[in-house]
Amino acid sequence: MQYRRFGRTELQMPVFSCGGMRYQYKWQDVPPSQIPEANQRNLEATILRSLELGINHIETARGYGSSEMQLGKILPTIPREKLIFQTKIAPKPDPKEFRRQFKQSFQFLGLEYIDLLGIHGINNEETLHNTIRPGGCLDEARKLQKEGKVRFIGFSTHGSTEIITKAINTGEFDYVNLHWYYINQENWSAIEAATKQDMGVFIISPSDKGGKLYEPPQKLVDLCQPLSPMVFNDLFCLSHPQVHTLSLGAAKPSDFDEHLKVLPLLDKAEEILPPIIERLEQAAIATLGENWFKTWREGLPSYQKTPGNINIPVILWLRNLALAYDMTEYSQGRYNLLESGGHWFPGATAKNVNQYNLKDCLKNSPHKDKITDLLQESDRLLGGAAVKRLSQS
Repeated sequence: MQYRRFGRTELQMPVFSCGGMRYQYKWQDVPPSQIPEANQRNLEATILRSLELGINHIETARGYGSSEMQLGKILPTIPREKLIFQTKIAPKPDPKEFRRQFKQSFQFLGLEYIDLLGIHGINNEETLHNTIRPGGCLDEARKLQKEGKVRFIGFSTHGSTEIITKAINTGEFDYVNLHWYYINQENWSAIEAATKQDMGVFIISPSDKGGKLYEPPQKLVDLCQPLSPMVFNDLFCLSHPQVHTLSLGAAKPSDFDEHLKVLPLLDKAEEILPPIIERLEQAAIATLGENWFKTWREGLPSYQKTPGNINIPVILWLRNLALAYDMTEYSQGRYNLLESGGHWFPGATAKNVNQYNLKDCLKNSPHKDKITDLLQESDRLLGGAAVKRLSQS
């Protein structure tokens, strides 16, 4: 395993982290007696395999159902100094509820302290305000820090780059969990802002949210040769020293194996990546056209400034992926989270685009004359039944 300094925390963070949202039994709290023995054995085997590989950062969240309770059966048996542990609590309008949820997490986990406490889901102005206002959730987290129950405080986010950067620039956080990978590089400026603040940078779910790379379409497999799409994406992310760790949502011990292939390649990234990136770009240009490929994002409004809250940037991005790389299944899943995923997946689909006049909001786009047609096409290609977030399952 390789390690990187996790910003001002000074923790030596493994370049891979063991995420805790795929091996648990339920997405809801359940009595311990209901946990199947086989499920608990698998979870414990996954943790032990992680530690054996040097992946000593284990992370979960109060919102991950039975994950914390199940981890509490194995983590206290491991020498505490060998663990870097993170859990996350969602910001609440009432900070007493935030503390109550932390208390539940702390009881389940059975650890003397939490290394990294994340404010879970600073996704919009409301959740940011609930966190940083005087007497808000951040103040509660600071109290926990003074009590010795928490070492460092960060936040996780599915929010816009603007919101993420605003939270980073408060200077109040030691680290950030955010999305950034090859198919979605929008948050790079936020990573740069975090680097200026000497914050740790943790990339959320690059193999799942980064394209369901454990089930890649054949076209993507061919374009990423000689690497698998998963290894390519890992190498792409870790070739940037500003990135410190990638979350691997392991469901079983063998789920780490493919990722390990990137470790001997890290010092060769400059020679390995450019030809793969060139192939990916040329494939997209061949399908989408060079002008569209290079300029499609220019002048697009946010969903808040679009009639019907249609999330035009996300919809066109998913259309691009489906057409250029055959990533239709991934794109359909993401598209149908719109309207059902709350502030984690904000904005609306294009199913009702014909009801709105988008002329004014698209006036700054070089493609304003064709975007309505492309949104209709996107809905035909990607539309379907609404999809729930995993935690809503």
